[in-house]
Amino acid sequence: MKKLIPLVAFNLIFLSLSAQDATVKALQSETSKSIKKDPADTSKKAWKNGGLFNLNFGQTSLSNWAAGGDKLSLNVNTLLNLHAFYTKDRNSWDNSLDLALGYVKTTSLGSRKSDDRIDLLSKYGYRLSNAGKWYASGLFNFRTQFAPGFNYPTATTSVKNSQFLSPAYALLSLGLDYKPSSNFSVFISPITSRWVIVNTEFIPGQKGGFYGVPIGKTVNNEIGAFLTANYMKEIVKNITYKSKLDLFSNYKRNPQNVDVFMTNLLSANIFKGISANIGLDLIYDDDVRIFGTSGTSPATQFRQYFGIGYLKKF
Repeated sequence: MKKLIPLVAFNLIFLSLSAQDATVKALQSETSKSIKKDPADTSKKAWKNGGLFNLNFGQTSLSNWAAGGDKLSLNVNTLLNLHAFYTKDRNSWDNSLDLALGYVKTTSLGSRKSDDRIDLLSKYGYRLSNAGKWYASGLFNFRTQFAPGFNYPTATTSVKNSQFLSPAYALLSLGLDYKPSSNFSVFISPITSRWVIVNTEFIPGQKGGFYGVPIGKTVNNEIGAFLTANYMKEIVKNITYKSKLDLFSNYKRNPQNVDVFMTNLLSANIFKGISANIGLDLIYDDDVRIFGTSGTSPATQFRQYFGIGYLKKF
């Protein structure tokens, strides 16, 4: 009997230690588990923010060059695009800001602008059905430039024809927005109010006003139909395409002459921020009559560019 007591006591101690060891291992196992998201949880962020910064620089110098050309040519172009998109339930709010400025300098012609743009767009929409692609929307757009612009009748003469807020375009519109995907949208409005602002008389004695704004006034209001289409997507890895098309028909004057504003930018990230960029801009404004025959008729404006520089997406 005396021999059984130590044996029983040993067995009890062993069982107690084993139970404690199992408890410790269970706690260790529980604390080492990773938290897994419930597959049924499909919640998404309401805000999606981002942007793109691009800087291109080019330089050419010649010395005793038989083919001829400027001794020195420098060009620099910069572009900043910011966007903030909000989506929750049936509500959608898209915001974008494009800022661009570029200059070219040569020994024979001096400094001239190659790009200048401020373009702000804000569009709110309420989806008409739970799974639909149509939104009842309101849109605001403001567009102008940073620095003075000049027309060059000859290589040695220049005429100032624009500056900050001259012209500026403010547009307020109500309509329907079609959004088949997160990359593409088309906004259509049969009734839109647009204000054209010019706060400077560039050419003394000019008849007919500037950009459709009569002489002596600084603002001209236009009522018309408006369409804007926006597309932005990484079409393949490291290659992004961004495009915008605006069409406006002025009911008050020559509604058949539709104003066009279109921008296209293709950016390829070659290696660690080094990028190649191709762009094409097109503008036709029936009230801009400084480029046509004898400066009295409108003309289609084109701007094409290619550059290699620094690209940062965020």
